[in-house]
Amino acid sequence: MTVWIDCPPPLPNPFDTERLSANWARLHKGDAEPLPVQAELLQAWVLFHNGEFQRATHAGLLLGDAGMNLANKATCIYANYLEPSEQRRESLLLEAAARSETLQSRQPDNPGAWYWQAYALGRYSQGISVAKALANGLGARIKGALEKAIERAPQHADAHLALASFHAEVIDKVGHLIGRMTYGATAEAGLDLYRRAYSLNPDSAITLTEYARGLLMLEGRSKLDMAHDLQEKAAAIEPLDAMEQLYVATALLN
Repeated sequence: MTVWIDCPPPLPNPFDTERLSANWARLHKGDAEPLPVQAELLQAWVLFHNGEFQRATHAGLLLGDAGMNLANKATCIYANYLEPSEQRRESLLLEAAARSETLQSRQPDNPGAWYWQAYALGRYSQGISVAKALANGLGARIKGALEKAIERAPQHADAHLALASFHAEVIDKVGHLIGRMTYGATAEAGLDLYRRAYSLNPDSAITLTEYARGLLMLEGRSKLDMAHDLQEKAAAIEPLDAMEQLYVATALLN
């Protein structure tokens, strides 16, 4: 078994089940994951929020369908932010995408089953290049899965954000005309989705940073001041868990 690397640095105030329950609404405002009623599942989520992604994945898988969203989220976050091997990163993302797709057949109304498939395929696409992913038909799969996640959970801020980024990245790579005609991507839809994600989760560094990035892709330098303001707000937000720490550390490098 390949041992995943640790998540640096450790949290100054690690979570236990009580602290996690108290902060659940804030931490899961993006993915709309409900607070677990099963004690074992809540404890497994503690592992995730403390940055123990491999243990969280294994704990989630042991819980079957109840823990599948946890397992896939832990796998995706680890692969995206920490895995040093590109080949291993791609393999982990494809594993999470496949598990999510299988979960869809058993729980078609589970928004996480659709969202984590889209997230995994989206990050995989960025690794192999967005242009190559679009040519291989991954764009339609990602867009369709995100739309299904939103249909099942209209409050899913991260799904709105990811779908907005789909529109922005497609247009950025192939232009407005081909983006609209071939992939159904438009600047108007992207901007509407960014605004919706922001209204649902305005205090998230991820939302603010991705919104700023999307504005520049879709509207260029005319939105430079607005993008700068969003980035400043993002920089002022204190990360609460390991995932947020990883995101902020990565954003500061870009």
